[in-house]
Amino acid sequence: MYTLGINAAFHDSAACLMKDGQLIAAVEDERFTHIKHGKRPVPFSAYELPFHAIDYCLQTAGIHLKDVDHVAYSFDPYILLGNGYQGKEDITLPLEPSARKMPEKWMSPWDPLFLSSIVNAPGQLVDGYPHHLQQRFKGAVLEKEQWHFVEHHLCHAASAFLPSPYENAAVLTIDGRGEKATTTFSLGNGNDMQRISQVDMPHSLGLLYEQVTSYLGFLHSSDEYKVMALASYGKPVFADDFREMICLQDAGHYTISDERFVERFGPARERGSEFTGHHFNIAQSLQVVLQEKVLQLAAWLQQQTQAENLCFAGGVALNCVLNAAIRDAGIFKNIWIQPAAGDAGTALGAAMWIDAQQRPSQQRSFYMEHAYWGPDYNDEEITRFLDWTKTPYRRMTDVAAETADLLAQDKIIGWFQGRMEFGPRALGSRSILASPISPQMQARLNEVKDREDFRPVAPVVMEEDAAEWFEQADYSPFMLFVYKVKQDKRDKIPAVCHVDGTARIQTVNRRQHPRYYDLLHAFKQRTGVPVLINTSFNTLGKPIVCTPRDAIECFWSSPFDALVIGSFLVEKNRGNH
Repeated sequence: MYTLGINAAFHDSAACLMKDGQLIAAVEDERFTHIKHGKRPVPFSAYELPFHAIDYCLQTAGIHLKDVDHVAYSFDPYILLGNGYQGKEDITLPLEPSARKMPEKWMSPWDPLFLSSIVNAPGQLVDGYPHHLQQRFKGAVLEKEQWHFVEHHLCHAASAFLPSPYENAAVLTIDGRGEKATTTFSLGNGNDMQRISQVDMPHSLGLLYEQVTSYLGFLHSSDEYKVMALASYGKPVFADDFREMICLQDAGHYTISDERFVERFGPARERGSEFTGHHFNIAQSLQVVLQEKVLQLAAWLQQQTQAENLCFAGGVALNCVLNAAIRDAGIFKNIWIQPAAGDAGTALGAAMWIDAQQRPSQQRSFYMEHAYWGPDYNDEEITRFLDWTKTPYRRMTDVAAETADLLAQDKIIGWFQGRMEFGPRALGSRSILASPISPQMQARLNEVKDREDFRPVAPVVMEEDAAEWFEQADYSPFMLFVYKVKQDKRDKIPAVCHVDGTARIQTVNRRQHPRYYDLLHAFKQRTGVPVLINTSFNTLGKPIVCTPRDAIECFWSSPFDALVIGSFLVEKNRGNH
């Protein structure tokens, strides 16, 4: 049985394909269209489906859309239809929706257009595909019983619990918004989950973080991770202001009110203007209070469930400083976070939930040990493209050893290997790699990627060596937690040590990614350091590269030193075919 999962309602458009409980493929549409996040989360983009991502999933399985048994869409418009509307068959769109006021704060005058686009998604899937992708779509017919609208936060929860290593766990989701819910609390058991409580719009920790992101001059629903990085430079002098805004109540509920940022904090920062200590302090105050409140919510959830394990998803679960605070608080014995915790992961959650509901077997047989579920390209495909573009290259006899030599010389390397990562983190398949030994390397990489000076770069470390270099580090394959860099190691890897002494680490073992692991091992043999800098293979405002063409274009238009693509080395100013 094939189950196709789709996320398209807001942003981070994505698709995934399950077959009888096993994940076949999962990928974001942005990697094919080169539009970051796939699209902006505006109502009139809701009709856009991730056709390129869907096409890749079908191609990987070698099937046509007509071979799919079930389609799971990670938003249920019928939760909202009927709330503020007269009926489900007739909705009216004002000529100028923005000029209208709605009776409830959380409702939008654009909702009729937004919801109509989602209700009509089944028809859009079978006849709205791009012409060049028709091979896997043309002629498909979807029966009503094959299509499933799945509540957004249920999809987040399923994406966290069902692929986790736990048979039983408490499940927490926090994001901007779904249909109504912004935060949910559940208990997972086997292939089932029971919701315990939820917080609804307009009260949303995720939207509060988005609003501060905009106030600080960043792009909301995109740049929240920059606010997290900015926070490390500040002091929590405005923490009481945020504590006043967020009021925790019984049963895991909370309210958020009285934001009034300009009145509280002064004029908003204009994009491109200088950062000051004032901006750092606002970011740090928000981060501190977010951690306080989520820890209280997590403690309540543990008290209700008595669970040892926590599964966490939703956009807020990408805040690795918060995740470390939950881990270190010891509220739960274990914590597992979906690597595609943002909306892209709801495509996976929707598919896994419907797969679990529709299959006769209720046994779980899939554990998401890695995030490598996207396209890959073999050496024959890579050489064909390199030859066609007349790119000078040479085949490497020992990829790990020769790349380690370059990294030991402080070269910055584009690294293109194996199946692409699912989720927002580059984890060694589409990465930029560098040595962490030089203190100047962070600044060099931020210049290469045209990033802000305050942005840290993250380390990857061999799993067995992690605890020797980072305090209490063990298994962390998805770069979702920060750890303190050990005091006696900070001068050995200064480029990955953030201003607060932490690093957002990725651990890797040979089973997860053999060539990546072998590279770390070879670098350790040369330098004594089992750590490399790993940042995403992209430049400012662009998604992570997907294809050999993407990699070559990014390489030649950026000041990298070399590109290791499959078994081949491309260097600037040297090297012949």
